[in-house]
Amino acid sequence: MFVNSIIDDLKDKKCLDKNKYYGVKTISGTFIPGNVNFREYGESEIKIIELPVPISDFGGEVAENGSTRCLLVLVVDTSYSMLKPIVEVNRGLQLLADEIKKDATARQRIEIAIITFNSLIEVVQEPSLVDKFIMPVLSVQGSTKMVDAVRTAINYVESRKKWYRDQSLNYYRPHILLITDGEPDTDQDIIGLADEIKKGGREMHFVFMPVGVVGADKSIMQQISQPDYPPLPLEGYEFVKLFKWLSNSMKSISKSKPGESVKLDKPDWVGTGWEGEIV
Repeated sequence: MFVNSIIDDLKDKKCLDKNKYYGVKTISGTFIPGNVNFREYGESEIKIIELPVPISDFGGEVAENGSTRCLLVLVVDTSYSMLKPIVEVNRGLQLLADEIKKDATARQRIEIAIITFNSLIEVVQEPSLVDKFIMPVLSVQGSTKMVDAVRTAINYVESRKKWYRDQSLNYYRPHILLITDGEPDTDQDIIGLADEIKKGGREMHFVFMPVGVVGADKSIMQQISQPDYPPLPLEGYEFVKLFKWLSNSMKSISKSKPGESVKLDKPDWVGTGWEGEIV
């Protein structure tokens, strides 16, 4: 039975709130896109989870070209404490788009999605090639629903990979980059998220790269990181350097073959980290 059908049926039976969003995971913790029969995952049991935003299955969207896709999901803290750095964040985002557009191969392969979090979660940009959207300008407000935002990113990754397969597109391992400067709200499930992120790394579902702006809780950032990608600090709001490094890294990946090792450049905004190989 398809995931969307299961959820709709439970809403009709008033077992679920019609005004809320839900998704489905296997017992082992894998998110299943809404347009998939959960039995395809070889699981006899599933669990329904509440989602902070609806997750698209990209129905009706047709691929612009047949190039191998390289998905980058940016999860950006836009809580009020990001008031000072948000100008530099916006400069960095625009630089990222501009740098990718300069590269004929990368602009056909790299898709960017942007998810912001404060008191609410918002998908401000669905996965798309950079030529197909105008980079949004972010503003700040509210608190820090970090866990919900990262889970939304993980769900989007799984749903987009299903769309790639439906479109007969090859794809590289997706990357999720988290930028935050504070502690998540007290109701956020850090332990559960940490398990999901580490599982995603072990099973090569995605690469998770956490960046802590001045004030970020180092212990929490370490807790939710993957072993090969420890949290890196960003002192002095060096977002332009961060996004320059990110654009160069994604361009290098997009020019490789899926499954091929890619040596990342050493980040120039910090002394160490993330210069290993991505497969």
